[in-house]
Amino acid sequence: MKRPGVLLLGALPVIAAGVYFAVPGDSADTAAPASPSSSATARSARDDAKDRAEEERAADDALIADLPPGLAAPAKKELAQQLVSSAENSTTRWRTAYGSIQDVGDGDGYTAGIVGFCTGTHDLLTLVERYTEAHPDNGLARYLPALRKVDGSDSHEGLDPGFTAAWKAEAEVPAFRAAQEEERDRVYFDPAVRLAKLDGLGTLGQFVYYDAMVFHGPDTDPGGFYGLREQAMAKAKTPGQGGSEKAYLDTFLDVRERAMRDKRPGIDTSRVDTAQRRFLAAGNLELATPLVWEMYGDTYRVP
Repeated sequence: MKRPGVLLLGALPVIAAGVYFAVPGDSADTAAPASPSSSATARSARDDAKDRAEEERAADDALIADLPPGLAAPAKKELAQQLVSSAENSTTRWRTAYGSIQDVGDGDGYTAGIVGFCTGTHDLLTLVERYTEAHPDNGLARYLPALRKVDGSDSHEGLDPGFTAAWKAEAEVPAFRAAQEEERDRVYFDPAVRLAKLDGLGTLGQFVYYDAMVFHGPDTDPGGFYGLREQAMAKAKTPGQGGSEKAYLDTFLDVRERAMRDKRPGIDTSRVDTAQRRFLAAGNLELATPLVWEMYGDTYRVP
């Protein structure tokens, strides 16, 4: 994926309040120590904020539990991976992409795997770190120092010439394939579907969020997913706020397409124009099959 900024891995739509206490003084030498009562007050405030966040999350969980599975239903989740793979790997056979790896020249270094984990956008590093914790002797572990060094850049320093071959070899290991799917769900799929449901969106809207999360990353800056959502919500109400689902999704896709073009002028926006907008124009808010869409000039069909 092409992700600007720093990833907020596993980000969820929960906002916790923080309470800070400033102590006058120019240095640690002159700062007065906090009194037992002020320390207790600070702890109490933090505990209260944590409790409120947990209560809000529990309420959200209860709301979601009463909703249809939507994109999380097994058949729809499979369809979502096919749609994303048509954009990322030019095939609906997404399971053929575990070993894919190349530098596509977008400034994010190597793009690899089933959702395009990137060496320059932190998610590939996190994937390999988590995988190595469970499987220390894997073939990618020796590249962790280099991956940490190039994180945030398009550099291949310390990765060439062996990293691409090591990735392809490790992709033959079932445990690494499972790790890619787990990281995809943890960072992109689950948070996107959860937030879309809380926003009152149906299956198509949940996919719109998921594809945007994959491409733009779970970031809060203007070019990241959460930043795009905030911009869209400033222009149109979500269904959860009483707005029109179609009007909101149209607005979100407008915002998203503009962000894509701002980052990469001349980019092919097929994944929006001849896929998601086509489904939306047809009123297919539940992403019902059969589906026909175009991606970079190629036509795809799911019966």
